[in-house]
Amino acid sequence: MKTIILTTGLFFASLALNAQAPAKSVLASIEENNTTLKSLRETAEAQKLENKTGIFPDNPEIGFNYLWGNPATTGARTDFSVTQSFDIPAIAGMKNGVASDMNKLAEWQYKSARMDILLEAKRYCIELICYNALKKELDARLQHAATIAAGYRERMDRGDASLIEYNKASLNLSAVQGEIARAEVERNALLSQLKRLNGGIDVALTDTRFDEEELPPDFDGWYIQAEQKSPVLAYVRQEVETGRKQVALSKAMGLPSFSAGYMSEKTAGQRYQGLTLGISIPLWENKNRVKQAKAALRAAESRQTDSRQQFYSRLRILYNRALGLKITAETWRKALLAVNNTGLLKKALDAGEISLLEYMMEIGLYYDAANRALDAEKEYRLAFAELSAAEL
Repeated sequence: MKTIILTTGLFFASLALNAQAPAKSVLASIEENNTTLKSLRETAEAQKLENKTGIFPDNPEIGFNYLWGNPATTGARTDFSVTQSFDIPAIAGMKNGVASDMNKLAEWQYKSARMDILLEAKRYCIELICYNALKKELDARLQHAATIAAGYRERMDRGDASLIEYNKASLNLSAVQGEIARAEVERNALLSQLKRLNGGIDVALTDTRFDEEELPPDFDGWYIQAEQKSPVLAYVRQEVETGRKQVALSKAMGLPSFSAGYMSEKTAGQRYQGLTLGISIPLWENKNRVKQAKAALRAAESRQTDSRQQFYSRLRILYNRALGLKITAETWRKALLAVNNTGLLKKALDAGEISLLEYMMEIGLYYDAANRALDAEKEYRLAFAELSAAEL
């Protein structure tokens, strides 16, 4: 009996100790096998190729004309030409720069989706670890309740205990068995969710302790790094940078484009050949293009300002919540170690100083406190996971 009680008390005290990072292994497996991420990666690669399409010079144009004369005695005329149109070199460089920035946007969009999926997986891992811990605690309680039930069965057979007392002990045993069954159902549901995220491959996570993670002591100092790591903020920053380049490109597109080539003309007894040069002045084609690019840039700058404000406020709220939950979890753990009357209660029960009903009520208070301690630890870990999602 003393061994069971000692296990119960020290178990909750060790919840925050480092386990050999089993959850990180699960996340790494999910990142490799998740079908949604694979699809998003292929989509991003396709988008990158699309961004690089249309930035090269137009195709060369080859022309051939055959014209017969009237009257027929004038003979026929044949024309042949090869021309190539091109923009000024600065425009070609600008197009390539915008395409490269668009590729960066596609990559940040993928990383943002990756973060969301891994955060979902980490939440499942945290809840699964908690249910593993609860199952371990319930197994100890089951052994305890089974010992008491068996003892009262022997006492009833000897005539030292009534049927009512035995029924109470059996009911206590059944209650623990019911809790174990419920915990097992929840564990299997979480394992199924992780299997779904892992591309249909089973996941093994039996650990009962969390990875060692420290809440940053100073929010403002930590936030500077978090802001740089966030794929969401990186995306809106890149949007602004891309928008500025798009404005410059739109202005440059108002410059003339040129064409050059070779042309020959052959008639009866005569032949002409030489170089051709052309210029295209964009009078109507690019109408409102600069205005549209500037409007898109203003929208991107507005989204950046809003995203930074929302990100800061959200992380500040999450940090304060995680800090409060951390204090709560530590308080519960200390209370469980400091106030553990389970041994005294068992002695009092064996000595007949308290009834079985009184014992069950008192031990129930301790079990309830243990459950609350585990819930507090889970809530803190979930809050911390959301707070540090950018680091996944």
